[in-house]
Amino acid sequence: MTQETVNYDLLSPIKFIWRSADVFRDKTAVVHGEKRYTYAEFYARINRLASALKASGIKRGDKVAFIAPNIPPVLEAHFAVPMIGAVLVTVNIRLSPSEIAYILNHSEARVVMVDNQFANLVEPVLDELEHAKTFINICDVSEEKPLDGMSYEEFLSTGADTPVACEVEDERDVITINYTSGTTGKPKGVMYHHRGAYLNALGEIIEFNVTPDSIYLWTLPMFHCNGWCYTWAVAAVGATNVCLRKVEPAVIYDIIEKETVTHLCAAPTVLIGLSSYARENNIKLSHKLNINTAGAPPAPQVIQNMEESGAEVIQCYGLTEVYGPHTICTWQPKWNDQSAEERAQIKARQGVPYIHAMYADVVDPKTYEPVPRDGQTIGEIVMRGNNVMLGYYKDEAATREAFDGGWFHSGDLAVMHPDGYIQIMDRKKDIIISGGENISTVEVENTLYKHPEVMEVAVVCTPHEKWGEVPKAFVTAKPGSNVTAEDIISFCKEHLARFKAPKVIEFCELPKTATGKIQKFKLREKEWQGRDRRVA
Repeated sequence: MTQETVNYDLLSPIKFIWRSADVFRDKTAVVHGEKRYTYAEFYARINRLASALKASGIKRGDKVAFIAPNIPPVLEAHFAVPMIGAVLVTVNIRLSPSEIAYILNHSEARVVMVDNQFANLVEPVLDELEHAKTFINICDVSEEKPLDGMSYEEFLSTGADTPVACEVEDERDVITINYTSGTTGKPKGVMYHHRGAYLNALGEIIEFNVTPDSIYLWTLPMFHCNGWCYTWAVAAVGATNVCLRKVEPAVIYDIIEKETVTHLCAAPTVLIGLSSYARENNIKLSHKLNINTAGAPPAPQVIQNMEESGAEVIQCYGLTEVYGPHTICTWQPKWNDQSAEERAQIKARQGVPYIHAMYADVVDPKTYEPVPRDGQTIGEIVMRGNNVMLGYYKDEAATREAFDGGWFHSGDLAVMHPDGYIQIMDRKKDIIISGGENISTVEVENTLYKHPEVMEVAVVCTPHEKWGEVPKAFVTAKPGSNVTAEDIISFCKEHLARFKAPKVIEFCELPKTATGKIQKFKLREKEWQGRDRRVA
């Protein structure tokens, strides 16, 4: 960059690659199978993509969409697209064609880059796309191109290696739009800005102790909150990205050993798969592996099981609307002498605000007054700060509702412990009110995870003539298990107040989002089909 092209005061994560391409030019930036890119090569590819997009007519504010798994082109896009002032839209690869068409149309994406494996999600809706004019096939040059357009490498060849000037004018310009899962209607487009992405990336580096020596494995989808901003954070310190097309425990453990992976992020359901595989195959890690988990409150037993293999687990908490994580269960030395079970109980809390976020509280949802720090009084988690979204794209009404009272409302119910650590009890819509008693589904799930034959579980309310509603547990048992519903109910009654124990058990495979989060709303809807449920 020349001095004339740099705004030195601007906070934007695209600046991270400028430094790392200079300081760590010969260091490995990206690993994907047998492919290796140094930081100099990674930066050159970013510049080629940025200049190719400009040559194709993409201007400031235009949207560029990617439909792809965790592969190098998506990493490159996180720098190249915002570098020219455009907006990146990474699309969930597990959505249906109609859902993807809605997102592409709502975001007004002009360029759509699609991995060959997921072209079948776009082909059926090509005639419905209103703004997309350019399609790029992410595939090898020799492979068939299912969409009418160049391959990704061919497209890069239309660009140049020379540095592209930063065209961001305001650090609160939109850098990405991330779409929510749409569980209560159409997906909403969450707008991130350059400043928030920059600060959130630095927060991840500090809180997760990412250094130039770190090897980061991409088990967390890059399309989910831009990979919690690790798409920028890893490059910021000159660490190494290890890309992964599909999450499979056997492959993950192989890569962890082969590449000496030091860090990864994962939803609790991924941890369940990893810990189960480690136990079944007697896997003990040869080096320290740091795991950051979020997406749903993890059961203490899951954390304990994972740490038995040699990993160290830390939990964070957040939502798409806050760039992914906003709080983290910061560990304190005074807890070191606790038992493994007690440490896991502490680590299951959602914790305190990230160092860059600063503002989170648990408040009475009617008065907005903070609840007592007694670990018992339930309120709603609310947040403020640099890493709270600008708002929902083209949805002012939903934005106003989300920020009622000047705080972002999470919809998560929690308690505040005396030490200032937050612990989630439930989502507002998940809390069970049985005969006037509040039952936390998270508390019941944590108890069920202690059962030696339970692999995964979700608890929701089901209608009951006498009590209005009672807990029902959907359980995935461990392979080869002969556990019965009666066994599980008896186990719960031994470890919980009897009224909290599930009245019904159903064995099944649990529905999940692309990020591994269990879709409890689908289970709840199934139970209440044709009936009206109101939660006070």
